[in-house]
Amino acid sequence: MPPTTKRSALWVAWWVALGLAFGVWIASTQQGTAAAEYYAAYLLELSLSVDNLFVFMIIFSELNIPADHQRRVLGWGIIGALVFRAVMIAAGLALIQRFHWILYLFGAFILFAAWRILFAEERERRVVAEACDVCSTWIARVLPVSPVLHGHDFWRREGGRLVATPLFVALVVIETTDIVFALDSIPAVFAITRNPLIVYSSNVLAMVGLRSLYFVLSAALDRLRYLRQGLAVVLVFSAVKLVGGDHVHISPGLSVGIIGVVLGLTIALSLWPRRIATHPGI
Repeated sequence: MPPTTKRSALWVAWWVALGLAFGVWIASTQQGTAAAEYYAAYLLELSLSVDNLFVFMIIFSELNIPADHQRRVLGWGIIGALVFRAVMIAAGLALIQRFHWILYLFGAFILFAAWRILFAEERERRVVAEACDVCSTWIARVLPVSPVLHGHDFWRREGGRLVATPLFVALVVIETTDIVFALDSIPAVFAITRNPLIVYSSNVLAMVGLRSLYFVLSAALDRLRYLRQGLAVVLVFSAVKLVGGDHVHISPGLSVGIIGVVLGLTIALSLWPRRIATHPGI
């Protein structure tokens, strides 16, 4: 059975508390500026990871993955994402050190991500749906694929041979789409800091609680109708900070405040109509 909302919420609270506590450790072992950079990076990655949840919902819907099987796919998907992101962060930092001009390319990636979030929602749904079909096709060219679920298994044995189940197809699609998301979020966090520990730890601590967050928010994402606009504003801020960092200094503490205010306003505006409907006399 899928985890209950209450249990998932407790796990989300645990992972967020761990993320905040890690910032305290950074403050005690390094300095206040490093801690502020970490909190800004963590808040940025945590907010951008919510956009992944929309895609997870589409993937599971297109592949008809029941809710009680989604937890295992997400768990392995997050593990794979952490490995891919480690490689991409190392490569990105190496490129920045060698080619300073690449910051402008990263800034362009971030702005494109903001455009995609704002104006390409239906196209994103269509592309992900097509990716599920294409993924099934190209996997079937290499490995036999069964259209039938077999419990929680990624593989099953049919006629004496191993075949991939729809859970394996869902895992592949989630991993490939996360690479696309990483091309947005990793350059964005470079706008906050170039410290490898802070960049990777903020990614890790934002991602590890994503599975529980999915089960908490999956039923409520439609009510956060301004979420994509808020995330787009955060990305535009990151692009400006990354490209203009040599000319205009925005402190890590101010970055935390700006990101926090944008996300707070996004949530408040999204919930405001519901409050009016609940209390019509106000």
